[in-house]
Amino acid sequence: MDDAVTQARDADGRWHVQSLREQHLRLDDAIRALHRPVSWPIEQERVRRWARGILSDPELVVLDVQTTAPHNPWAVQIAMTDRFGDVLFNEHLNPFAAIAPTATALHGITPGQAAAAPAFSAFVPRLSRLLNGRRCLAYNASFDRGVLERELRRHFRNTTRAQTWLGNCTWVDAMRPYAAWKGLWSAHRCSYRYQALGSSYEAVKNCRLLLTTVRQIKQ
Repeated sequence: MDDAVTQARDADGRWHVQSLREQHLRLDDAIRALHRPVSWPIEQERVRRWARGILSDPELVVLDVQTTAPHNPWAVQIAMTDRFGDVLFNEHLNPFAAIAPTATALHGITPGQAAAAPAFSAFVPRLSRLLNGRRCLAYNASFDRGVLERELRRHFRNTTRAQTWLGNCTWVDAMRPYAAWKGLWSAHRCSYRYQALGSSYEAVKNCRLLLTTVRQIKQ
């Protein structure tokens, strides 16, 4: 055990990093904090500036997609909020595909509920108006964007049209900035360790949770 980490935990179960005046729930994370590169304060300040810029954009939308499964997914819920957390879009969708039991266990959307919902195509005009020319913030944006691209390819039956539609907004991923802000260094990967956003699997709650996280980074 690193000498800079106390060997006894507090009553709340946290490990102290004495030299950094930090507390961590896991001993591994306390040690990762000690292994940060010397450039971390500069990188953390850069992320703070990024967060301030994101939240100052009046056209910002925050997006989250819940799906049928983690692999080859179709959308079962799409939600968007503005930068204040007010709901712009929140709809359940019929994926016309099986929903994995593990997915239902997380987001609670059953096959019966999804079967009664409209198809993705019914929402394309509305989604186009909401996203056109705006900055779209997501956590693990490549996943959410990929789900939308898959839905759009099915809708348009044309990959180029789907990619053009997605290119009408600017996609911003909060996952790497958040990992850099937390600063838990993975020596194995030579990068900052991925940080889970939270335990919510409801799309609107996830949008608001992401906004709360970006606000914390901004301070």
